[in-house]
Amino acid sequence: MIGDPITERYLILAFGIIVIIMLTLDLGVFNKESHKISSREALIWSIVWIALGLGFGWVVYRFLGPEAGTDYLTAYIIEKALSVDNLFVFILIFGYFKVPPEYQHKVLFWGIIGAIISRGIFIFSGVWLIQITYLPPINFFGHETHLNLVLTLFGFFLVYAGIKSFRKEEDSKTDFSKSIIVRLSHRYLKFSKNYDKGNFFTIENGKRLATPLFLVVIVIEATDVLFAVDSIPAIFAVTKDPYILYSSNIFAILGLRTLYFLLANFIKLFSFLHYGMALILTFIGFKMLLADFVHIPSVISLSVVGGILCISVIISLIINIRSKQLQQ
Repeated sequence: MIGDPITERYLILAFGIIVIIMLTLDLGVFNKESHKISSREALIWSIVWIALGLGFGWVVYRFLGPEAGTDYLTAYIIEKALSVDNLFVFILIFGYFKVPPEYQHKVLFWGIIGAIISRGIFIFSGVWLIQITYLPPINFFGHETHLNLVLTLFGFFLVYAGIKSFRKEEDSKTDFSKSIIVRLSHRYLKFSKNYDKGNFFTIENGKRLATPLFLVVIVIEATDVLFAVDSIPAIFAVTKDPYILYSSNIFAILGLRTLYFLLANFIKLFSFLHYGMALILTFIGFKMLLADFVHIPSVISLSVVGGILCISVIISLIINIRSKQLQQ
């Protein structure tokens, strides 16, 4: 983070304490017993997580300055928006493996724990790679540029991913048994066919077996790694500060579980949202590619990302309302 070193250390410490306390309360107190998450409970927790994420952003703004605060908020919104795609996949995974509603929160909780670790590895290793891959200065039409190999590759990848996402369609008949993760899991682990009250392991005929719930956690973790391939390069277009990137990223995904339970029954209403995600990825990719030639202020990036997200949600709702009116 850019600012006084002592302030930075206090903010990092505060971030770690907040995350640990909230995760402990989440699983150890409020969700100690497996139960189906109600819409009311999901709404309350969604508000809590969003308030914490935005509140920490205000702290960053207050102590590290407007630029750091804007970078945090932009990275937070980008990760939050791109994470919505995860919700579609969660629905497919839980439906395919027939996960009882009362156990879904536990799966997503441990999925988040894995994401906290993997995102840290991706972000901090990514910053290190960026630092060592700057090319020698070159003169481009009278303008001296310092191109970075990794950021250039990220930029092209995001533009490609954005264009490809325009044609993306969810397949409700996805056969997860054919995925390499599921096949490898069955090769190295023995699985029971019973969920056994939400346990990850059970004893059957004197043998210790993994339950289907453990397999679902493995699939969720693998899915998050795949989604991180899109979202992590995207936030590097905002800032190279690993602490701002990591804190905004983690606060964004911490509320993803409760957002799933809140929107699971309504997610199909946002049918136009993936076009918005495609535009966001494409915009960020071009921003990354043009960074050495055209400086786009963080405020403008935030406005573009937020505007695209809002417009895609509004269009989705309008299309769904009109489609229902035509059916009547």
